[in-house]
Amino acid sequence: MDPFALRRLGKSSLSLPHLGFGGAALGNIVEEIPEAQAEATLDAAWQAGVRYFDTSPWYGRGLSERRIGSYLYRQPARERIISTKVGRLFTSPADPAAFSRSERSWPKGLHFEHRHDYSYDAIMRSYEDSLQRLAVNRVDALIIHDLDLGNLGSEERVRHHLDELSGGGLRALESLKAQGVIKTIGAGVNRLGTISLFLERFDLDFFLVATPYTLVEQGVLDAEFPLCEARGVGIVIGAVFATGILATGAVPGARYNYHPATTDELERVRKMEAVCNRHGVPLATAALQFPLHHPLVASVIPGAFSPEQVRQNVANMRHDIPDALWVELKAEKLIRADAPTP
Repeated sequence: MDPFALRRLGKSSLSLPHLGFGGAALGNIVEEIPEAQAEATLDAAWQAGVRYFDTSPWYGRGLSERRIGSYLYRQPARERIISTKVGRLFTSPADPAAFSRSERSWPKGLHFEHRHDYSYDAIMRSYEDSLQRLAVNRVDALIIHDLDLGNLGSEERVRHHLDELSGGGLRALESLKAQGVIKTIGAGVNRLGTISLFLERFDLDFFLVATPYTLVEQGVLDAEFPLCEARGVGIVIGAVFATGILATGAVPGARYNYHPATTDELERVRKMEAVCNRHGVPLATAALQFPLHHPLVASVIPGAFSPEQVRQNVANMRHDIPDALWVELKAEKLIRADAPTP
């Protein structure tokens, strides 16, 4: 599969390459990445042909945007494609010493406090703050980030922030799109049910789907992807390795959709690995290419900690997969029979 062939993203005016770059790792999501390593990773991606970079203010509390912006600022603006996210605002902590001692998300990120806010003014401020961290005056896509139960903690808070979005936040995004300063509006999805919740209220261009559609999960095929197809809504796939296990394999300590893999989950992935091995295909290759066989999916955006991981992702995209592999995965009931494959 050509990693850099372009596909139209839903009904939007934006076309994306099959393979992009997910920026969460550069926010020090797992381990602290030295600046030189972050720079080398981004350079390896650019030199390999990657032109689509996705990030968020949340990744490292601004660190991922700063690193990606510092690198992309030096590249031709006409070639780069950037998406970032809205929904949180960042401020200096009132007590920096107490903040440094606190247990918090992104402990190795920048020292800024945050609050969720999806109102008109907050969306506009978030957008301007991101432009400054990214050192650019335009991004191609803005994505409504983490407006779900898992991140907000209660149905009441979800309803409150959905009302904020209805009351002005979406109008801010639509205004930016109408002015031509962004090309497309999306929302991030981490769990089943979120797509339909959004489409009941909003007319969006695409969803960035992280975990509900991978080699190990296809629940969105039941209702949510058909709803997107009916509405002309495109899909980008994040967390394509199910947050780890589809890249590492079923090794001790492997992570599966943000948690340590259970015995049953490890066994299922081992069976997938065995099928892949019989066809001479790395598990990570199958994981990267699988979502792109769905006609709604424009791009997959795996992250990377190092130049070698970037180069391996490109190689995995170019690796040929025999049709018989998909036939056997379906016959063994390891992927759904109705999942689109060659």
